[in-house]
Amino acid sequence: MRMKTKKIVGVMGGMGPAATIDFMSKITAIIDSGKDQDHLHLIVDQDPTVPNRQVAIATGIDDVSPRIAAMAKRLEAAGAEFLVMICNTAHAFLEDVNEEINIPLISIVEESVAEIDRVCPGASVVGVMATDGCLNSGLYQDAIESSGRKVIIPDDSNLIELMRLIHTIKAGNENVDVSNAVEAVARSLVASGAEVIISGCTEIPIVFDGQGFDSPVISSTDVLVNRTFSLAMGLEPLPENN
Repeated sequence: MRMKTKKIVGVMGGMGPAATIDFMSKITAIIDSGKDQDHLHLIVDQDPTVPNRQVAIATGIDDVSPRIAAMAKRLEAAGAEFLVMICNTAHAFLEDVNEEINIPLISIVEESVAEIDRVCPGASVVGVMATDGCLNSGLYQDAIESSGRKVIIPDDSNLIELMRLIHTIKAGNENVDVSNAVEAVARSLVASGAEVIISGCTEIPIVFDGQGFDSPVISSTDVLVNRTFSLAMGLEPLPENN
C-alpha cells in the first residue's frame, strides 16, 4: 500500500484513557509491519477531563457537547482527515458536533450494529452491554430496532453490577474476577433470549473479548479498529461528513 493512499486519523480519547490505549494497541497490532512507516498516522487527543457523560445524560445538563466539539475541531485543525471517538456513551452528544467540523466522524454505534449483518445476519434478538447513560439515551436501541431486530438490555440488578465493573476497569483492575463477572452479565442476556451480544462500552473488551463464549460477541472497540484501518489505509472511501 502506497503511503499517499493513507489517511490521517483523529482519535477522540480519554473517555476513558485505558480504553483509548486499548484501541491504539489494537490498531498497531492489526498492521502487518516491517518498519515504522507501515503504521497509521494517528493524532490522539487523550482528554480525561471531559465531564462525566452518565451525569450529563441523567441530569440533562449538557456540559459534554462543547468539550467534544472543541476536541473534534482541534483534531481537524491538526490535520486529521476523519475522526473516531473511543467512547460509546459520548456519541449521545454528537448532534451539534458534526455541524462544527468538515470531516467525517465514524460512529462506533452504527458500525457495531452493522457488524451484526457481517457476523450473524440471522440473529433477530440482540443483547447490549453498555453504560446506564448509553442505554438511557437509546443509542443502541434505536439503531438495532431500525435494523428490524429486538433489543435486550441488562435488568436493573445486572446493570448496577455492570456499572460497578466498568468503574472497576476504569480504576485499572482487569483481573479474572472482573472478566468473569462481566461474562456473567452477558450470560444473563443470553438467558433472556439474546442471540448475539454487543459490548457497547469500550472498557468491556479490555476484560471480556467473547472468545469461547457460547454466543457471538461484537466488541465495539474491535469493530472501530477494523473500520479505522480500512478507511485510513484507503481500502474504502471516506464517507461524507454527517
